[in-house]
Amino acid sequence: MKVLIVESSKELSALWRRHLERLGAVVAIAHDQDSATTLLQRRDFSIMVLDLVLDHGSALAVADFASYRRPDCRVIFVTNTSFFSDGSIFRHCANACAYLQSQTEPADLAAMVEHYAGQRVAAGRSV
Repeated sequence: MKVLIVESSKELSALWRRHLERLGAVVAIAHDQDSATTLLQRRDFSIMVLDLVLDHGSALAVADFASYRRPDCRVIFVTNTSFFSDGSIFRHCANACAYLQSQTEPADLAAMVEHYAGQRVAAGRSV
């Protein structure tokens, strides 16, 4: 399971990374749009955890780039705002598979990542 975390908060992304690595995931972290798109150009990921509100750049641009460059990479969106709380994120991003609050317990987020990344592997498109 190869995971890309795109989160501006270094502390939060490190916390999520630790939980995912305990599950055996290989995790890369980007803190802005530019570093996320660079990683997506160079490496394959089964799933991305993407904060909707980045300090630098656009999360929707990252998701759009991922759908073009890595079409099998699913996206779990996280946020601490009410953006897209109506579920419309699923109409805007074809690769969206979940929408969670940033305050979600890290173990629960890790379980969601494992679940959705596992669906990709089960479909015969393992990374």
